Amino acid sequence: MLLLKLITLLAGATCIASAYNPQLGFNTLVEVETRTIDEIYQAALKEGGTVTVWHGGDEETQQDFLKTAFEARFPGMTLNITVDLSKYHDVNLDRQLATNSVYVDSIILQTLNDFPRWKNEDALLLYKPLGYDSVYEDFRDADGAYMGLFIIAWSETWNSNYVNASSAPKEYTDFLKPQFKDKLILTYPNDDDAVLYQFDLILRKYGYSWFEALLAQNPRWVRGTATPANLLLTSNGTYTATFTSSTRLQPSSPLNSSFPTDGTFVSWPQTGAILKDAPHPESAKLLHNWILSLEHQNGGGWSTRRDAPVPAGYPGIMEMNGTDPTKFSKWMMDRAAVERLRFFFEDKIGSAQGLSPLIDDL
Repeated sequence: MLLLKLITLLAGATCIASAYNPQLGFNTLVEVETRTIDEIYQAALKEGGTVTVWHGGDEETQQDFLKTAFEARFPGMTLNITVDLSKYHDVNLDRQLATNSVYVDSIILQTLNDFPRWKNEDALLLYKPLGYDSVYEDFRDADGAYMGLFIIAWSETWNSNYVNASSAPKEYTDFLKPQFKDKLILTYPNDDDAVLYQFDLILRKYGYSWFEALLAQNPRWVRGTATPANLLLTSNGTYTATFTSSTRLQPSSPLNSSFPTDGTFVSWPQTGAILKDAPHPESAKLLHNWILSLEHQNGGGWSTRRDAPVPAGYPGIMEMNGTDPTKFSKWMMDRAAVERLRFFFEDKIGSAQGLSPLIDDL
C-alpha cells in the first residue's frame, strides 16, 4: 500500500512538471520576422525543405489545395499535411509534448481553447510573421505564439436544383417549413464544438421550441461538417438544405448559400501556431508567412487581416452583420459549459453514429 501511494505521488508530480508555467524562466524573447518571404524560402530549403502540419478538418483531401499551391509557389518544398478533427489532433499533440517527441512543425486548429494552454506550457514558438501587425488584434496573441490564419463560417446552404430562390432558407426558422420535412442534413452538434455553438446561439434566440420543431422535421444527423454539403450535391434531392457546413462565399452551382440577418451565425479565426520544438522551424515559418501574406489572402474568403481585400459582395468579417468572430474563442474556454451542452444534445439525438468522417465515403 505504501509503495502504491508513493507511485501515485510520483505520477502526480510528473504530471505537474509536464504542465509547468514558464513564467519564472524569464525567457520570453519574441522573434519578429524581418526577412523577405524569399529569404525565408531559402532558409527553409537549407533546412531540408519539408514541413509537417496537422490541420483541423473532416475530409482527408480537404487541404490538398493548400499543399498543391504551397509546393507550386515554393519549388523544392514538401508540405506533409494531415487532416483530422481538431479535437483529436490536440490530444495527440499533448501526447507528443508529454513524451518529448514532437515531430509536428505547425498546427492549424479549431480548438481555440488549446492555444493559451499550450503557450502557458511553453510549447509554442513566440514568433511574429510578416503581416502580424495587420492581423486583427482579437485574432492574435500579443507575443505571436498563435494567431488566426483565415476565417471559417457556417452558412445556410441549399441545392438550387431542388429549392428555388423564393423558398430558400434565409433564417433558421425557415428550416422548419414543411418543404424541408425529411430533407435536412445536419452535423451532430455533440460531435463538433463549432456546430454545438451554432445550436447554442439558435436556441438562445428562438428557444427550445425551435429545437423541438427541428426534430419534428426528421433531419438526418451525420459526422463531419463537410458531409452535409457533399450529400446536398450527391443525394439527388434526398437532402436539400443544411446550416452546419461551410461553403465558399460564392459557391459553385447547384449549391447556393446565404447568411441570416435576424439570427446569428458562427464564424471564427482558424488558428495556427508553430511548435517551439518543431523539427523544421524555418519551413513552418515559410508556410505561416505565406498563408498570412496578401498574395495568399486575396479576397477569395474572409481574412484575419484588416488590410486584405474583402470578398466580392461582402464587407470584412468584423463588419459583417449577424456574426461576431471574436466570441467563439471565449465560448470555447468554458469547457464545463461546453460539456453540459454536448450532453444535453446527446440525450436528445443520441451519440454521434458512424465512422470517422475522414473514412466514411460520404
